[in-house]
Amino acid sequence: MIPHRFPTDIFTEPADVDFDTLRNLGPLAPLAGIWEGEQGRDVHLGGDGEKTERFVERYELQPIDPQLNGPQLLYGLRYWTHVLRPDRPATYHDQVGYWLWEPATGMIIQTHTIPRGQVAMAIGHAAPDARSFALECRFGSPTNGTCSNPFLDHAKQTLAFTIRVDIHDDGSWSYEQDTVLRILGRDALFHHTDRNRLRKMGEPTPNRLMLGER
Repeated sequence: MIPHRFPTDIFTEPADVDFDTLRNLGPLAPLAGIWEGEQGRDVHLGGDGEKTERFVERYELQPIDPQLNGPQLLYGLRYWTHVLRPDRPATYHDQVGYWLWEPATGMIIQTHTIPRGQVAMAIGHAAPDARSFALECRFGSPTNGTCSNPFLDHAKQTLAFTIRVDIHDDGSWSYEQDTVLRILGRDALFHHTDRNRLRKMGEPTPNRLMLGER
C-alpha cells in the first residue's frame, strides 16, 4: 500500500467539485457502460477436484455522483456483473459493488458483495491515463480486507484476492482475477481464477440533473 499523508482537517469539503463523473474517472473511464463477454474461464475446486468451466457475462458500470469524505473526493462507477454458464439458466455468479477513483492519490478501489454471504474491498494505484492496473485484497486487513459468513470462513477461507484489468486498443477490456483459498481438509492453498474479455453493448447513463440537464 502506498503511504499517504492525510490532512489534519478531516471535515472541510473541497470548495469546487466537478459533478461530471465521466470526465473525472481517470483509468476507470474506459470501463463506463454496459458490456458482455463470452470468453469467460473459471477454474474452481469441487468435490471431484479442480474443474475449468466456460461462462458468459453481462457487466454494467454506471457513473455515480462524486463522493465526499470531508476533504477526500472520490469518483466512481456502480457495477453489477451477472454470470451464466452457456448451457444452464441458473445464475453462476452475481456480484455488485463500486469501482472508485481518488484523483488526489491515484488510488483505485473495488468493492465486492456476493449473495453467498461475502464482502471484500481491493485497492491499487495507477496513473490517470493508465491502460492497465491491479488491485489486491488481503485477509485481516482493516482497509483492503474480506469478510465471509461463518460457513465460508470455516470451509473455504479467502486469504487473498487480486484483480488485473487491461484496456485494449479495440475498446474492449479484460480482467484476470485470482482468489487464494484455504480449503478445509487440504494442505495446499487453492487458486480460484477467473478471466474474461468484455465488449461494449451500451453507453453509460449519468445523473443528468446533477449536470444541469432536463
